[in-house]
Amino acid sequence: MTTITFKVTEDEARLIRYRAKKEGISVSEYLRRRASASTTASRKPRRVRCPHTGAMIFAAPENQPPLTIESVRELLSDFP
Repeated sequence: MTTITFKVTEDEARLIRYRAKKEGISVSEYLRRRASASTTASRKPRRVRCPHTGAMIFAAPENQPPLTIESVRELLSDFP
């Protein structure tokens, strides 16, 4: 298997290690999954009716875990 080396900041390295540990996988596996996820073709979003409000919303992709408050906080953690 080929080895790829690249530089990241200390904060980026900490975040990568944290996310890999959170998923229970190695840093290498985490980065492989992230790299391959960006090359997969995405499907057109499906619209569904929200059972709580009746509004039309986008359905969650079938291969993704549910969106939680914790996952939104993580997504926004590095947002200024």
